[in-house]
Amino acid sequence: MVTFESLIKKKDRLAVVGLGYVGLPLAVALSRHFDVVGYDLDARRIAELCSGRDQTLEVSEEEMARAQVDYTHQAETLASCRLIIVAVPTPIDRHRIPDLNPLKGASKTVGKHLSRGSCVVFESTVYPGATEEVCVPILEKASGLVMGRHFTVGYSPERINPGDRRHRLEAIVKIVSGSDAETTRLLSRIYGQVVTAGIHPVSSIKVAEAAKVIENTQRDLNIALMNELSMIFDRMHIDTREVLEAAGTKWNFLPFTPGLVGGHCIGVDPYYLTFKAESLGYHPEMILAGRRINDNMGKYIAERTVKLLIEEGRQVRGSSVAVLGVTFKENVPDIRNTRVGDIIRELADYGIRVRIHDPLADPEESKAYLGVKLEALEALSGVDGVIVAVIHDAYKEMGLEKIAGLCGNAPPLIVDVKGGFSPAEARRKKIRYWRL
Repeated sequence: MVTFESLIKKKDRLAVVGLGYVGLPLAVALSRHFDVVGYDLDARRIAELCSGRDQTLEVSEEEMARAQVDYTHQAETLASCRLIIVAVPTPIDRHRIPDLNPLKGASKTVGKHLSRGSCVVFESTVYPGATEEVCVPILEKASGLVMGRHFTVGYSPERINPGDRRHRLEAIVKIVSGSDAETTRLLSRIYGQVVTAGIHPVSSIKVAEAAKVIENTQRDLNIALMNELSMIFDRMHIDTREVLEAAGTKWNFLPFTPGLVGGHCIGVDPYYLTFKAESLGYHPEMILAGRRINDNMGKYIAERTVKLLIEEGRQVRGSSVAVLGVTFKENVPDIRNTRVGDIIRELADYGIRVRIHDPLADPEESKAYLGVKLEALEALSGVDGVIVAVIHDAYKEMGLEKIAGLCGNAPPLIVDVKGGFSPAEARRKKIRYWRL
């Protein structure tokens, strides 16, 4: 079987399959110690990386320039690799059922080029049991090899937080697991070369899979509680953020805040766990209740905006509202799984003309994924209200007064989804301001 020594001495190669916001930072980091192949089936993505650019903004141009990664979209290159790490997306479909097709496809591709003595590691978020029940049979069928006799597998869940410059790969404890104790030790040493925060080995692959999927489920439920509280406090005319600030003075109060829950993890992972639970005959109630609350927040924000327009004496149908920010979170360019689209669609249903700006989102992707056209900021002047949906740094720097300046009526109407600005400042400047 492949050994740490053969990898660290670069006698054997290592591959990372899937070069998105998870795989690319991993490949770049590992390339400082190992001979690394970076494989992605998207030829355009490979061309971009070969030119030294990363559109996800997770790896800087300086880091890209220093990296020694052999980028390729030729799957045959995987045949030269003895340790293969799979980091492909695991989304849900429109029925909120786990879509394992990217993972199955990657497993088949890897299996076709798998050699004896190799190790395949999965980082994609899945339900407990998926690696051994779904991926391993595909690897065996495609390769003609037997797991445990001819190759081994491992699971080490990704914990990347896109756009977070503090909690990066090196600074997050890495969970590792293997199909046997030797594989777990191997992966502990491999990941230990780049993760300075520490390695946490667990007894089985299922434990590692479960640990990952509940991390985001827990966060999802806590945000759902904050969202429900915000709707209750709004009816009481109490500022939710002030309540949370006061409650946060107690040492064991958890610092969660209300907001939209999109992206590839928090809004997706709970459905992997509930899917598996229901396949075992258990209907999870709390997890799905939290999902329903969070999935409906876009509709709630849009309806609240409509009510604010009415309160200000403005006609709803035919009015215009600017939406600032369309990506799934602040300071990232990715619009996949964004919940801002829910706000846009709901406003449009009321006959409101929605004007959209985002300094990071790609105009073509915005059109393809959301069916929306991005506009220049200055073109939005004269709108009836502004929704700051994603609090990019650019909007923080712009400030509340300049954002309010986009409005053509007095008082300006601002809906602040993430609570990035101060109600006190809004009162001083005579801005009608509402936040979750």
